[in-house]
Amino acid sequence: MQHRVAAIGGDGIGPEIVAAGKEVIDSAGERYGFDIAWTDFDIGADRYLATGELLTEEDIAELSKFNAIYFGAIGDDRVKPGILEKGILLAIRFHFDQFVNLRPIKLLDGVATPLANKRPEDIDFVVVRENTEDFYVGIGSRFAGKREKKTLDVVRDIYSVRFGLDVETDAEELAYQIGVVTREGAERAIRYAFDLAERREKKVTSVDKANVLSDVYGLWRDVFTDVAAGYPDVATEFNFVDAVTMWFVKNPEWFDVVVTPNMFGDIITDLGAMIQGGLGLAPGGNINPKGTSMFEPIHGSAPKYRGQDVANPLATVWAGSMLLDHLGEHEAAAAVLAAIERSILDGYVTRDMGGAKKTSEVGRYLASLVKTV
Repeated sequence: MQHRVAAIGGDGIGPEIVAAGKEVIDSAGERYGFDIAWTDFDIGADRYLATGELLTEEDIAELSKFNAIYFGAIGDDRVKPGILEKGILLAIRFHFDQFVNLRPIKLLDGVATPLANKRPEDIDFVVVRENTEDFYVGIGSRFAGKREKKTLDVVRDIYSVRFGLDVETDAEELAYQIGVVTREGAERAIRYAFDLAERREKKVTSVDKANVLSDVYGLWRDVFTDVAAGYPDVATEFNFVDAVTMWFVKNPEWFDVVVTPNMFGDIITDLGAMIQGGLGLAPGGNINPKGTSMFEPIHGSAPKYRGQDVANPLATVWAGSMLLDHLGEHEAAAAVLAAIERSILDGYVTRDMGGAKKTSEVGRYLASLVKTV
């Protein structure tokens, strides 16, 4: 069987870690009887600086022909922060309606966690982050107060009507950002979480801040409650986002599937990465179950290490395991994850994990392990 997969190395260390991941995935294909037909795309900072192009209509048309995209990293010191991230990474997520950001938080055997007395069996849950709404919809602006007095007058009127407050209008500058949650957007992400929970430990924790942002996250809670009614065998609970960060640290074993709006998911999954051993071991999937999905490490592009063959490829290889699982190659996906764990136990890792191996060496070692684990 052949699977067609797009590959975007991107910036900095991205091409090196994707190359290592592809070698491991190809090795899994040899063992489990499938083939990956890779198509590489030159999308990133170098092209942008040469041509001014971020993500073109031609790119979109070609990428839409694939079930999956294997993505390295984005970001370059030569480009103002936000341009590449919004113009490429977020543009892909939004265009292909990748409405779930899936993040496994799993402590592998042999990996140290900063949490005292916690073992691999204590840290094994998954975060389902709604990926296309909330404060990431891009609705907002900034106004210089003295030049935009009418805008400030509107703000004053809102505060006056809603809270009985008299707000002065001589501020130098005002900025606002609007978060948007729709019933349809929340429902599909929450339902994905419940479907996942039914295959795991049958427990879903919803994260919000409905005690303060009661309109936008009040709707989120209502939708969660409505969806939960259709899954009577799944236990449920609500956590405020500040509380869940505390419990991630104190009792990570409490969680199975965590579902969260976009912004909070962005924050708590970085905390999850730390308790599972760091960003070098943190993969992610941007999922559209009926369309083109994208799999990537969650760390940055580390441009200062570009071309040095020293970057840790394990998060990218783990993202490759998620990609294989998405393609239906479940045995191969499990073998890749087992190979990562075996490599860590063998001490065959890069220097950030206390080893001395190069990126390419770890990739080759994992490729060999996949055929035997």
